[in-house]
Amino acid sequence: MTTPVAVVGVGTTDFGALGRTADDLAGEALRVALDDAGLAGLDVDGLLTHRVDSYEGLAAEHGLDPRWTVALPPEGRMTGPALQLAAAALREGLCHTVVLVYGNDGRTRGATYGAGNSGSTAAGEGYGTTPALTAPHGMTSPGAFSALMLQRHRHLYGTTEEQLGAVATTFRAHAALNPQALRRDPLTLEDYLASRYVVAPLHVFDYCQINDGGVALVLTTLERARDQRRAPVHVLGAAQRARLTGSDLPPDDFWADALTEVGEAVLRSGGRSRGDVDALMVYDNFSPNVLFTLEGLGWCKVGESGEWVAEGRIALGGRLPCNTSGGQLSEGYLQGWGLVVEAVRQLRGECGARQVPGARTVQYACAAPIVSSVLFGREA
Repeated sequence: MTTPVAVVGVGTTDFGALGRTADDLAGEALRVALDDAGLAGLDVDGLLTHRVDSYEGLAAEHGLDPRWTVALPPEGRMTGPALQLAAAALREGLCHTVVLVYGNDGRTRGATYGAGNSGSTAAGEGYGTTPALTAPHGMTSPGAFSALMLQRHRHLYGTTEEQLGAVATTFRAHAALNPQALRRDPLTLEDYLASRYVVAPLHVFDYCQINDGGVALVLTTLERARDQRRAPVHVLGAAQRARLTGSDLPPDDFWADALTEVGEAVLRSGGRSRGDVDALMVYDNFSPNVLFTLEGLGWCKVGESGEWVAEGRIALGGRLPCNTSGGQLSEGYLQGWGLVVEAVRQLRGECGARQVPGARTVQYACAAPIVSSVLFGREA
């Protein structure tokens, strides 16, 4: 019999240019998450870190001596696999309570996530694995990669700038309801269309907000979760599918086959159907990823995502509210972790003005060379 797993604590720091190290921010988020769960360091026997410089230093500072420890590479595509891995460790009995801890000081460091500039390179943060071969063609950053994918989508299906602009403007409207979001100022479609291109056809508002911040989650078995301070949020399913061969070039299918595979896997694991999903948290490092993800998960037909979002379906009050925190386009770039926390808070009913009424099932999905999805629910 599969051991049920649940989230019993979450913690976040402030976001913005904070002038602190990634490990310091990760440690603050860890303290908040443990307090949220009503636990102390000695109650934890599993540790997973992401973008933390020293898992050893973090553990020592917070009194953790885990039986199970993992430190993951820095790419945002690792967030879904991190949850899958932690849940598997709990189900296999390798530990009984895991903290997943993330820290990022990219805004303070002036990270640009482009090759040849400060911060991480395109090879570390983007999709390609061989930037030396693609850089002469302008593929010097993840944004260039995403722009090329969008250009192909427009050529095949007629996707318009106005349709894509609905993603950025919708998420900004959500961020206006989130006191923690970096960008809360109004953004109209006219503002979007008049904004400068970074890599055409991507406007500046199609890019995520580089950010400082820390996030932590506490996962445990359902048996232990029943004794914790918070009502458990169940991890109903987690799946990943790599598309690493040829990942230095945009995928012809916009990762649709892998998205379909992981989307169906988590729904099947959780005993849910697509119609049961009340909200979707999409990895929006660039706004076209939202279009690709909706198509791959089957919410609309291939090529129809532009029209689908332009009709208001991803807004609060729409059929499938997406990135209700403002997402990485407006709340801040936390490489998926902010979206995961938003999923948990939606299921706890803690989101105030941006709350999805009666939310019972929320899905996280990331389209990248490692495609992943995680399904969360109020009930097992």
